[in-house]
Amino acid sequence: MTHSIPAAGTRPVAEPPGAPPDSGNQSLTPAQRTILERLITRIVALSQAQSAEIWAGMKHDLGIKNDRPLLAQHFPAAEQNLNQRLNHAQQRHAVRQTLQQLTGQLQYGNNRQAVSDYIRSRFGHTVLSQLTHAQLKSVLALLQNNQLAIPQPQQRPATDRPMQPAEHNALNQLAGKLAAATGESNKLIWQSMLELSGVKGGEALPARHYSVLSTWLTARLTLSQQAAPSLQTLQAALKQPLENNEWRELTHYAQQHHHAAPQTILTAPQVQDILNHLFLKRIERSGSSTPPQPEHIQPVWAPFIPVIEQLKTLSNRPAIGLIALLLFIALLWILF
Repeated sequence: MTHSIPAAGTRPVAEPPGAPPDSGNQSLTPAQRTILERLITRIVALSQAQSAEIWAGMKHDLGIKNDRPLLAQHFPAAEQNLNQRLNHAQQRHAVRQTLQQLTGQLQYGNNRQAVSDYIRSRFGHTVLSQLTHAQLKSVLALLQNNQLAIPQPQQRPATDRPMQPAEHNALNQLAGKLAAATGESNKLIWQSMLELSGVKGGEALPARHYSVLSTWLTARLTLSQQAAPSLQTLQAALKQPLENNEWRELTHYAQQHHHAAPQTILTAPQVQDILNHLFLKRIERSGSSTPPQPEHIQPVWAPFIPVIEQLKTLSNRPAIGLIALLLFIALLWILF
């Protein structure tokens, strides 16, 4: 029996004419690879993951060995996997942005305590990282719209001791940041602090002024970074919020000296003058004990005034007076 040999160019009987080659086992097309690479680039931009790490993770999810290439048949599943990863990365990025905005607000006034009290009462804990994105956004909105009760910070008792090196160094670091932000010399900033404190050259700053001066430096630094500072933004920049009487006094001072309302945009010299006025008042209040007047200061020899008067009486009798004087000098020598 003889078998005919198919002519060259003819297809086997089992393969229908015009059937396309098996495209599932072909490599990714340039267009498909471009789509996947763009998705990975967006994921990398929103996360700390590396491109190779994302490729490997996606192939692992699809059950493809890492040493095997992606084929055209894998493209739909690969695109879906990367879109899911991108969606998760976008959500995490949005949470980080909101958390960054919120933590940035916590440094002003007593906002940290206010937020801590609110989320404890509302959500049963005080950990920001445990809040959902919606919860973080709600807390941030309440804070930005002044809808949270801001408690007054607890004041430490004033002390007349000199500042410790650590306190002095902390002020120096803040002064350095302010100098870098404004171009003002560090020496001039320190001179302003000494004048605010009423301290003469060569004297040490008292520790009771540390909190006031650090707040003054922080407020100046914050306001120097604002394009349109006003009394309202000044109030928000204070670590120790304004009390009602301070706000009334400050608005009155700004109106009298600068014709400025709470919403008026202030110049840099106006901001500094108003801040100086506020902190001069605070420093005056921090020195609660009024120094005694000279006429009320008792001299160290006050207990001996009766003796001195007696010596004046004996001065008319030289011999007795001389003996009494020698006894008085001997007594002073023993005591001092």
